[in-house]
Amino acid sequence: LGEMVVGKLIHIGVDLVLLSTALAGIRRSTGLKLKPDSLVESKDMQSYIERYLSLGEMAMDLAASRMGSSSTYFTRDH
Repeated sequence: LGEMVVGKLIHIGVDLVLLSTALAGIRRSTGLKLKPDSLVESKDMQSYIERYLSLGEMAMDLAASRMGSSSTYFTRDH
């Protein structure tokens, strides 16, 4: 694979993680959740969508953990 192709794949991968993280944030702040069965009929694809969404949840948890441990840049509202 050429450097251009690898770079494009990395870019798309990062974009997909950011989208999944944004959907996790929407779910956490509003309670609205994407229904995989409304997008596809295949149980296998629904499972892949659920795993994709859980990736965003993990990314959100990691970001919150990192931000919470950095008192230099972030503070909590009490």
